Formats: sequence, C-alpha cells, structure tokens
Amino acid sequence: MTKLIFMGTPEFSATVLKGILAEGSYEVLAVVTQPDRAVGRKKTIQMTPVKQVALEYDLPVYQPEKLSGSQEMADIMELGADGIVTAAFGQFLPIKLLDSVDFAVNVHASLLPKYRGGAPIHYALINGDERVGVTIMEMVKEMDAGDMISSDSIAIEETDNVGTLFEKLAVVGRDLLLKTLPGYMAGDIKPVAQDPEQVTFSPNIQPEEEVLDWAKSARQIFNQIRGMYPWPVAHTYWQGGRFKIQEALEVEGSGRPGQVIEKTKKTLVIACGSSAISLKTVQPAGKPKMTIADFLNGAGREIEVGDVFGEQ
Repeated sequence: MTKLIFMGTPEFSATVLKGILAEGSYEVLAVVTQPDRAVGRKKTIQMTPVKQVALEYDLPVYQPEKLSGSQEMADIMELGADGIVTAAFGQFLPIKLLDSVDFAVNVHASLLPKYRGGAPIHYALINGDERVGVTIMEMVKEMDAGDMISSDSIAIEETDNVGTLFEKLAVVGRDLLLKTLPGYMAGDIKPVAQDPEQVTFSPNIQPEEEVLDWAKSARQIFNQIRGMYPWPVAHTYWQGGRFKIQEALEVEGSGRPGQVIEKTKKTLVIACGSSAISLKTVQPAGKPKMTIADFLNGAGREIEVGDVFGEQ
C-alpha cells in the first residue's frame, strides 16, 4: 500500500483527503495543515477543515507556522512516506522535503499554466472565463510551475461564485487525482512541461481589489462581485461606510456610474459604466448580511433615486 503525507487546509482540500481515505489504496501516515486561526468578530479559534477530517480518522496532524527548518518537517521526513499530495495547503514545500519522497503532486484549481498562485478560482470569475478546471502537477520549488500530469475542466455557470466553484472543483480534483495516481506511479502517464509563454498568475486578492469601480461595465462588476463571494467580498461605500455586496444581477439601465436609478420595496438598481446592477444581498457597515428587501425596509429606507454609491 502506497504511503502518503497529505497537505491541505480549506474545504477543497478536505474533499480531496476524504476521497483518498475512502479509496482504500493509500495509507495516509499524517496530515499537515495550517495552524488553527481566530475567525469572526468573536475571534473564535477554528480548526481547518482538513484537520477536522484528520481527527475524524484518527490521523496524526502537524500544523507548523512554517515548514522550512521546523521540527515538524523533520518528524514528517522520518515517517517514511512514498509520496506527498498537496491541495491548497498554503505554504511552499522545501526542496529537502520534496527530495525525501518518491513523488510529490499538487491538486491545483486551474488549467495550468493559467492562474498560478493562491486565487485561481477568484480570477477565473473576475476575468469572465467560460471554463475553469483542475490540474494535477508535480511539485517543484517554483510556485505551481511543475510539469502537468493531468487536467479536467467544467463550465462556469451564470449562478456560480467562488464558493460554488470551490465545491465543484473539489470533487473534480478528488476524482482526477484518484484516476491519475495509479498510472503516474506506474510510469504510464508522462508529465508535460508548462508552456512559459502561456503562464499567468493569480495572487491572493488584495484589499484594494475588493473595491467596486462603478465606471466599469455591469458585466465586469457582476463578475467581480461573484468572484469575491463568499470571500473576501466586494464592497463600495454608502454614507461614508463600507457597504459589502455579496450577490447581484446584471440588468438593463443607464445613469451616472454609482447612481441609484431604480428603487422599489424589494429592488435597488445602480448604474454602471454600461448597463446596471440590481443588488440582491448586502451588508452595510456594522450590520449583518441581509437581503436587499430587508435593507430597504431598514437602514436603506431613506435612499432615493439619484443617490450615489461609492463616495467616501
């Protein structure tokens, strides 16, 4: 039985790990995941989804703040694993660790060489791509630059956002990995080098990228909103405070960018550089997430057609 070390952190990774454990052909010696973090307003310490799965299966868990040079890495290397599988782990793997096993592969949520980096699904949506996928690749020192072993893709639907695509691609990645590993380990699947001229990057989303520019087209703003939901969430400004927009629809309409051009008890439409956006789910500063109807029935009841969003 092939002995593996699994490294991953979010729900995407947890789905892949569950698939490996259920398949039955691999012995997972240990799981490596990011340290527990404080989340939410109450700063509650929360385990990563991968750690939760590991504990359910009574697997050893390592959570180094940084792998390189750590005692955890030394301990992992002594386990005698045949290979390492990573999926959205969130750290670089030291060459010394990679060299200690027969193989190390990564489940990356993009169609490489497009979107190397930590936010491939976000950028696929923001850029209006029609398809998104998963690539199984060999691990090397450079980020997401290893040779490609296999890939698979799915269509992006109008109703998709980062959350829905993460769920879908987790299943795609799980199935693709399990389909690929036997042939790869047997030498029947030959990895292919990435074309350096086709490489693009998807670095983690920066705070300034979360701000909506109403001068852009409605399609661009729609893509930005769904490309940042459920995290980190796009926002504009209203009454001087940050106004998050979790969900919206692209609709017909025109006016000054950022201007309210239609308001009913259940709808609020804002003009963009071309066409308009109808808000569905929002979160005013200091308030919980709510439907646009609830917002208009409460804090937003005094909004009038002609008011402008986006001004600090």
